[in-house]
Amino acid sequence: MKFSRLVGAMFLCLGSGATLVQADDWPQWMGPQRDGVWRETGIVDKFPSDGPPVRWRVKIGGGYAGPAVAGDRVYVTDKQLPQGTEEAADPFKRGRTPASERILCLDDKDGSIVWKYEYECPYTVSYPAGPRTTPVVMDGRLYTLGSEGHLFCLDAAKGDVIWSKQLKIEYEHAQSPVWGYSSNLLLDGDRLICQVGGKGTAVVAFHKDTGKEIWRALDSEGPHGPGYSSPVIVEAGGKRQLIVWHPSALCSLDPVTGKAYWIQKFESNQGLSVATPRIDGDRLLISSFYNGSLLMKLDHDEPTASVIWQRHGQNEKITDALHCIISTPVIEGDYIYGVDSYGETRGLDIKNGDRLWSTFEPTSGISARWGNAFIVKHEDRYVFFSEQGDLILATMTPKGYTEISRAHLLEPTGPAQRRDVVWSHPAFAHKNVYARNDKEIVSVSLAK
Repeated sequence: MKFSRLVGAMFLCLGSGATLVQADDWPQWMGPQRDGVWRETGIVDKFPSDGPPVRWRVKIGGGYAGPAVAGDRVYVTDKQLPQGTEEAADPFKRGRTPASERILCLDDKDGSIVWKYEYECPYTVSYPAGPRTTPVVMDGRLYTLGSEGHLFCLDAAKGDVIWSKQLKIEYEHAQSPVWGYSSNLLLDGDRLICQVGGKGTAVVAFHKDTGKEIWRALDSEGPHGPGYSSPVIVEAGGKRQLIVWHPSALCSLDPVTGKAYWIQKFESNQGLSVATPRIDGDRLLISSFYNGSLLMKLDHDEPTASVIWQRHGQNEKITDALHCIISTPVIEGDYIYGVDSYGETRGLDIKNGDRLWSTFEPTSGISARWGNAFIVKHEDRYVFFSEQGDLILATMTPKGYTEISRAHLLEPTGPAQRRDVVWSHPAFAHKNVYARNDKEIVSVSLAK
């Protein structure tokens, strides 16, 4: 039985019966195939000395949500505060602040607003910068999930609401997850798959056209609800498997029915299941801030899996193998590359998780709690977007990290651990990069 990395053709159409997206679009979290690979050609080998050309900059509000790009439109969500209202002095502490969230459609030519949809959304979450999830665009529909559980399906061209839900109300949650609804939506055929949280509703599939519930599955209760990781689909053991990682377990479900194929217990302290599960061939990797990494082997003949290795350090400071917090690691052949708990980028031997090398260069240059850089593969190199707003071209091999070129795109604006950061994943489409902080979104040409 052959394995695919993420069933490429299936994800190009995001499910059976869907219209193909353009190959150079970025219509969802981690790109067209949801695997963090940028497949466009004709991209610069290195940046000009004065930086790559800026196509446009547009003011927006706060948020960790990355943009989505489809055709000649860019979609992004943000948070707005009423005039005279200020953010809480301590972003870590939960409170209640009057606010609204916006869904913005921008013209890719100049960044001008084509339409916007705004709704009231009082914020109760810790680190209340704004929405967390990347929009999903397909077949003329736009799907978004806000920080407080507002789920929308809109007409992508006009911004009209087709259907909507408030997850906290409809699924009887007392409060949002501590750090907000952060798990990115997954569109699979007629099913919009959403990690909701609660008893029996850790994962819920809605009909993409009507919002009607199709199935519900798994338990994920407590203050962190469904956790913060995003689901993916893999074909293995003769089945299409929906891989879901919530704070208590790594799970495989039938995406059509929600029936569980297998469940591997993996407790994440503080609910910090964040990074997206990474799949390469028959290997499945997850990595957590406190609890280290788990590598699974997917069976060739049946929809089952077994543990290859699991490693963790003494704590989140004295770590072993890899303890990811926000960034999703990558698997390249027999090696794992990822960003550890205090911002150290590491290379590991996939056979056992042994560390081969480490560096702080792609994040902030120093050890910093929750230090972060997002990683996207492009041809034989990697594109990093650091928490300091730098875009970096680099190679990673078993021998180490080598920086090729660096350009500063955005100022870090979000407070975290007594420093300012940019914690939003960029989009790569039409030979451009689209990145945002809490004040603006920028489009920069990377064409050769």
